[in-house]
Amino acid sequence: MNVLVVAAALLVGVTALPYLGYVALYVLVRPSGSPATKRTCEPSVSVVIPTYNEAKIIEHKLEDILALDYPPSKLEVVLADASDDGTADVAREFLGRRDGPTLTVLHDDERRGVAPALNDAFQKATGDVIFRTDADSALATDVLRQAVATLADADIGAVTGQQTEVLGDSEVEADYRGIQSKLQSLESHLDSTFIFHGPCFAFRREDFHPIDPNSLADDTEVALRIRRGGKRVVMDPTLQFVESGVSDFRKRRQRKDRRAMGLLKLLVQHRDMLGGYGYYGRVVLPFNWWFMVISPWLFVLGSLLVTAAAVSLVGPFGLVVPLAILGFGYLGQRDSLGPAQPLYAIVDSQVSLLVASVRLLRGEGSGIWEIDRESREAFE
Repeated sequence: MNVLVVAAALLVGVTALPYLGYVALYVLVRPSGSPATKRTCEPSVSVVIPTYNEAKIIEHKLEDILALDYPPSKLEVVLADASDDGTADVAREFLGRRDGPTLTVLHDDERRGVAPALNDAFQKATGDVIFRTDADSALATDVLRQAVATLADADIGAVTGQQTEVLGDSEVEADYRGIQSKLQSLESHLDSTFIFHGPCFAFRREDFHPIDPNSLADDTEVALRIRRGGKRVVMDPTLQFVESGVSDFRKRRQRKDRRAMGLLKLLVQHRDMLGGYGYYGRVVLPFNWWFMVISPWLFVLGSLLVTAAAVSLVGPFGLVVPLAILGFGYLGQRDSLGPAQPLYAIVDSQVSLLVASVRLLRGEGSGIWEIDRESREAFE
């Protein structure tokens, strides 16, 4: 018996088992629709937008907010701003020509990072509900009504939305978001979901807990702390938003790797939640630990073991395995895998998580992000 072949087969099986378990759970639960008991209501809402040199697109975002099906008299726009290009002045002039909503600008002369700026903005916002969004995103017109209706369920402390379109013709990002939304739907119907989306999430102001000033995933951390406080945090597919994305491997790394670092950091910081908090700590967090922390390393080890096993069986011809993996990646980033393209989205996320793990182990990670100008072009 070839020990390498047996070891490779066992490792591949162990790596795949939690994924197969989640697929089986999805088939069993068959999640659909909203995970909340919704009720129509009209509380005051503060729309918080972190901004850094968004002068070219801030009017587009404010038009997006004005188009929402919600009374302007009950809306407050809060800019957590650190710009030096006059973003806040553009916003003041734009909204100054209209009856509402009101505008509050919290300006920093120096960039402190997103998390501390948002901590201040969330605490100083006056609305009963806080809705966080990004300048380089677009919202469905009914998103606020859907958000407050979901939060009317006393068990729900925070809600995020579903991305319905990826601007920029990125098959990779579209496939990833499609898979992710299914996972979030399952997790939300079980209890709560782990990942929240910065362009579209809402929570009651009274449920907010300040987040780590060095956080690299402020959106998900807000939700995680609310879940720690005892309320569910869910993805409701009736809240819909649009964001941009690219398939090019190197261009995706800037956004994906930093995001992955933030999620990994949160999992480690809040590891004491494993096993508690209902199905959130017993199912959702363990799977995210497997997918984000353990699986990327097993993927690398499995690739090496499968290659070694193939070489032990057929000699140098076994090197076709790493060549096939490289070819898969090459075609995947060019959206050329046909029916297998969604699989590449999972592999791509594993690459980000692996890179993020290494960078965190090396002590890297800053809350001051680099602007992704390409993602903003669609909104200029």
